[in-house]
Amino acid sequence: MTVTTASSPSSVGRSWERGGDFINVLRAEMCKLRTVRSTYWVLLVAFASNIGFAVLTATVLAPRLGTGERARVDVVQLALAGLHLSQVAFGVLGALVITGEYGNGMIRTTLAAVPRRRAVLAAKALVFAGVTLVASTVSTFAAYLVFQATLPAHTLTRTSLTDPGVTRAVAGGGLYLTALGLLGLGLGAVLRSSAGAIATLFGLLFIPPLLLNLLPGSWKDTVGPYIPMQAGDQIYVAAHREAASLGPWTGFGVFCIYAAAALAAGFFLTGRRDV
Repeated sequence: MTVTTASSPSSVGRSWERGGDFINVLRAEMCKLRTVRSTYWVLLVAFASNIGFAVLTATVLAPRLGTGERARVDVVQLALAGLHLSQVAFGVLGALVITGEYGNGMIRTTLAAVPRRRAVLAAKALVFAGVTLVASTVSTFAAYLVFQATLPAHTLTRTSLTDPGVTRAVAGGGLYLTALGLLGLGLGAVLRSSAGAIATLFGLLFIPPLLLNLLPGSWKDTVGPYIPMQAGDQIYVAAHREAASLGPWTGFGVFCIYAAAALAAGFFLTGRRDV
């Protein structure tokens, strides 16, 4: 006769610690991110939009600026014009990192393999943040350098990475895209729906500036600097900052609070749900 002994919860926990520690969870999440085609499409869109818009603004827009406009334009922001499109790509990827598994049912397999659900979400966030930070920063520096190389003579004053605020602004574009992607990931963990997370993310980014135009002027100066996009944009502004806007690191800090709040809500709900 064979006797089968059920494993106790403590033995399951010890087994997980022996065979599936957090490093292995990170490796699994990296493998998932590498094998999903959307990752490569996002990186392609990010590089193509950042570099493509840099070439367009340098060769088409810059020569058409008037004397007064040239004096007021932020050359770094002009070089990073592609962020307005690449932010969509990174935001969508951040949401899909978590909602994709809920959509195809693979989340059940993941949670069966790793009982600690918050560890899974933490691993997803760390892997995504690392990949996004490297890719987005490389793309923003490439865009800036391409812009400088293709800028016609006698149009805009050329800048250098050694000029005050320029390196911070260019690197800040990568930081902004990373935080934006993490905001999308947090909303995905909360809503567990690709469409819902993506719609909510871009609603948070694009609707408040429209609503701000309906407010009195004094309210705009008080509330405006703290809405997500207005705050986050400040990190890649090198010059000609508006008087009412936040400083670069203060604005980015406010934007990070939005991302942290979404991730915190995701961690809280992940630990309380059945799946």
